[in-house]
Amino acid sequence: MEYVATLAFARERDQQDPLHKFRDQFYFPQRNGKDAIYLCGNSLGLQPKNVKVAIEQELADWQQCAVEGYWKAKNPWLYYQQYCSKPLMGLLGASQQELTVMNTLTVNLHLMMLSFYRPNKQRFKVLMEAGAFPSDQYAVETQVKFFGFDPESAVIEVSPRPGESLIRLEDILEIINRESDSLALVLFGGINYYTGQFFDIPAITAAAHEAGAYAGFDLAHVAGNIPVELHNWDVDFAVWCSYKYLNGGPGAVGGAFVHEKHASNRDFLRLGGWWGNEESARFKMEKGFVPKKEAEGWQQSTAQVFNMVSLKASLELFEAAGIGALLSKSIGMTGYLAFLLQQLKGINFQIITPENCNERGAQLSLLFMNSGKEIHQRMTDAGIIVDWREPGVIRVSPAPLYNSYQDVFHFYEIIANIASNA
Repeated sequence: MEYVATLAFARERDQQDPLHKFRDQFYFPQRNGKDAIYLCGNSLGLQPKNVKVAIEQELADWQQCAVEGYWKAKNPWLYYQQYCSKPLMGLLGASQQELTVMNTLTVNLHLMMLSFYRPNKQRFKVLMEAGAFPSDQYAVETQVKFFGFDPESAVIEVSPRPGESLIRLEDILEIINRESDSLALVLFGGINYYTGQFFDIPAITAAAHEAGAYAGFDLAHVAGNIPVELHNWDVDFAVWCSYKYLNGGPGAVGGAFVHEKHASNRDFLRLGGWWGNEESARFKMEKGFVPKKEAEGWQQSTAQVFNMVSLKASLELFEAAGIGALLSKSIGMTGYLAFLLQQLKGINFQIITPENCNERGAQLSLLFMNSGKEIHQRMTDAGIIVDWREPGVIRVSPAPLYNSYQDVFHFYEIIANIASNA
């Protein structure tokens, strides 16, 4: 696409955008008496306007049905997690039997690691990216300690080469091969939260399996951002949150994928709970945990209806938009953002996110050599909402479901004005 750094070009692109109508389905924060330029969907998605009605429906059913809402509500609560897992099939490339919606991201990561991290004296190491999100680091560190191993020797981190910001695939594969005799689990973020780098999930998974290890991924920055093919890529497990690109609301329910080769195996080790038990026997109240032969066999407790309802409402918009159209717009809009940023003069920063659109999602990470916090504050004062991450990155993320090319252009205008007055 031939980009032009003008408002007229941005308006034309928005007029041609078949998804532009979805912008009106969201509430934007107000700044200086008008909609903020909200480019922070990688941290918290906006509220869909259909959420209020969806919550009111569940409140009405609770009021009118009480306990009978489990089977008499408009959306019977017995199956509420499935109203969310079904729309996720196309986003994650999995069958509904391989998906479940439950708990929160780090809780699900711990539950999955208890199933897929089974260290012994020979195989006890976990490979992950250096600079992974802290919750992943903490989960791995404490799981390793839980099994009596020292994180210093049991946790291997792959780092960028000196002077580089991104991790090379060949370095990941080389370490997997080198550590093949001692590797128990390869656990990567699908996208690194700081740099925005999208890792080669099928290549990493294949290498892990060749080494005799399981492969799992934290898809917090992937779900709703980049479509993936978890089943076809033979990923063993994945976890994610739903409050970023999926717009499920603050602290919204998390999700998990378990490949059918594991999910269908009732003997595959996992912690049991009443809601993970085989449905036909659940209400017999008998001893003996018999897990469902699907990812829901990892569920612990009753579906959290009021923590799922916003996600359910948001996913209705994803289904209406279509993941193919969302991806196409995301590539075009993020490419436009990169093009505009390259026009800037007078600000010392670099884009550390990969240039190749196949190696990134909607996020561009801008590494500032100096005055980064001051520039972020000036953006905030001007009505831009983006986030700052230590030690020097401003993350900018145009979400295709509700952002526009004009949002991207106005962001550029404001930062160009900041540069000219620096």
